[in-house]
Amino acid sequence: MSHGLLLAGSSRRIPQGMNKRAFNPLWFLLLLPYIGLLWVPFYNFAQPELFGFPFFYWYQLAWVPLTSVLTYIVYRSLGDDE
Repeated sequence: MSHGLLLAGSSRRIPQGMNKRAFNPLWFLLLLPYIGLLWVPFYNFAQPELFGFPFFYWYQLAWVPLTSVLTYIVYRSLGDDE
């Protein structure tokens, strides 16, 4: 009798020690947008302005492409098996 996890729709089994994902420290990059936007009093200011937008708005808007870049970095760092 073989031990391990049976894959759905397959007769292959994954060895017992391999059914857990390895921890990758780069996953902490995905927490940065939450940390950066969580505490509103940190960025609840009108100055400095950028192209006429108060700091409150452009700070939040800057996190949109930054979050995309961070997600891309984490995605590309994962192997095909993760």
